[in-house]
Amino acid sequence: MAPTPRRDLLTGLALGAAGLIATQASAAELEPSRAPGVGGTDPGPRNPARERQNPDIINPPATDHGTLPNLRFSYADSHIRQSSGGWTRQITVRELGVSKAIAGVNMRLNAGGIRELHWHKEAEWAFMIYGSARITAIDAMGRNFVDDVGVGDLWYFPPGIPHSIQGLGPDGCEFLLVFDDGAFDEDSTFLLSDWIKHTPREVLAKNFGVKEDFFAPTPDPEELYIFKAPVPPPLGPDRLLGADSVPQTFSHRMLAQEPIATKSGRVRITDSSNFPVSKTIAAALVEVDPGGMRELHWHPNADEWQYYLEGEARMTVFASSGQARTFDFRAGDVGYVPFAMGHYIENTGNTTLRFLEIFKSDHYADLSLNQWLALTPPDLLKAHLHLDDAALKVFQKTKHPIVPA
Repeated sequence: MAPTPRRDLLTGLALGAAGLIATQASAAELEPSRAPGVGGTDPGPRNPARERQNPDIINPPATDHGTLPNLRFSYADSHIRQSSGGWTRQITVRELGVSKAIAGVNMRLNAGGIRELHWHKEAEWAFMIYGSARITAIDAMGRNFVDDVGVGDLWYFPPGIPHSIQGLGPDGCEFLLVFDDGAFDEDSTFLLSDWIKHTPREVLAKNFGVKEDFFAPTPDPEELYIFKAPVPPPLGPDRLLGADSVPQTFSHRMLAQEPIATKSGRVRITDSSNFPVSKTIAAALVEVDPGGMRELHWHPNADEWQYYLEGEARMTVFASSGQARTFDFRAGDVGYVPFAMGHYIENTGNTTLRFLEIFKSDHYADLSLNQWLALTPPDLLKAHLHLDDAALKVFQKTKHPIVPA
């Protein structure tokens, strides 16, 4: 084959590059220009799929200002640890640097799959996303807990309480775990098999009154953590194995709660007032219908960690010193609002938006911008906003968490 002339080769490369840029630009659909004379085109390289998911990053509202940190991370970008019984992935302060108060784990257990008997230093709060599971625990007084949980149910295990989770039939389960420390790590848990492996055989024999080879069949910890097992039988009257039950249940039926309802959505709040054992995590399940919005508000007691269950949303977070930044969210994303920063969450899709608001606190609290203005003396408000008496009537003294109310 005759060699290609250098000029022809360079021409071909240039044409190919121009074609690639044109293809990328046409596929992108978005350009970093919110109005004529503002911004400009981006010849590439581009990631059109990612850009279409985050239009308010490409073209932030003109009201955005300053240098707030990233407040969004997707489980789609998290490493998945796979085992014989299912999989798990996490978003911690290592993935989302601003999230110092809370870490989250998304876990799937196949039918019969077991999250090994374990405990950890952090409290564990959970929301069931799919299927059903059996959870077990005991407390320091030797009181027992066993329950089956389904979609919309919660559980909470205080720090140090040993517990397990097992997927039930027909297809196991998926759930969100929340821990009250952003530096939590899945590998930092205390595992039953690890303790057995790292305790001298003669000590095990003395402790349990058995021969030294009694625990020889115990699998290596690498084989457990999340592992395959038969689906357990239905719970019977002997579920507590003759022990007393824990005085405060570790599970809660969140969807059974009567919601706070407006014409545009619903909110269910769960904290220590209706789930007494949950001393360090408070949460709200928010449903916003198309066209609705979680009103402008802030939280006076804790950072907010969000998990988006379904739908599409955008959120602008307002900080001090006139800083503001807007983010887009969809199912599987995590959002974060640092302590006391103002924000809203708007449904930008054509289906119901569902997400969790989660706080490291024993109680849920929010402040409504609308209610604050309505309950401020009129003359003081007029001095700030230059509004007349008729205009002041728009503000509402009753809180409406989702608007239009």
